Amino acid sequence: MLKGVDFTISRGETVAIMGASGVGKSTLLHVMGALDRPTEGHVYYDGLDIFSLDDMRLAGFRNQKIGFVFQFHHLLPEFTALENTMMPALVARIPAKEAAEKAREILDRVGLGARLNHKPGELSGGEQQRVAIARALILIPEVFLADEPTGNLDERTGERVFSLIMELNQERNITTVVATHNRKLAELMKHKVTLTDGIIQEL
Repeated sequence: MLKGVDFTISRGETVAIMGASGVGKSTLLHVMGALDRPTEGHVYYDGLDIFSLDDMRLAGFRNQKIGFVFQFHHLLPEFTALENTMMPALVARIPAKEAAEKAREILDRVGLGARLNHKPGELSGGEQQRVAIARALILIPEVFLADEPTGNLDERTGERVFSLIMELNQERNITTVVATHNRKLAELMKHKVTLTDGIIQEL
């Protein structure tokens, strides 16, 4: 449960959210990403109270503005890396041919240009996480949120995934917020927020 969380993030900034398991990091990301409605309070985006939108308009806002990577990538096992990455573009009613071109471009950018037709079960953990990142970034969102994106990866692969996130932030000025236990990786972010029992202790 979050308690009186109040802070502002400027466009293009990088923020690490830290804290022990169960303190509210995932909840905070889900509220920021318009996945969960708060029981009270407001979330403003460019002056818009996003939770004043009905569910359909909120879903459209989320698909267009927010890229989200979960700790567990949630790829669809029956679809290829290319097809999984295309999904947000198809939901946004981008024609399939154009969506496929966008997916190929971003998958190549994350180093998976040779793995387009592989299904999740044929990919390593690091490759699956990179597909999830590509899927989150295909529409070039203004905000990128990641919940423990390296939590299930070995140290070397985790560092490569995190480096990729930082590169894309710098190249595209994407506001980037990452929940992580990894202090070494958090030090790369401009700002660090520590949550304790749902309360911000540091900013």
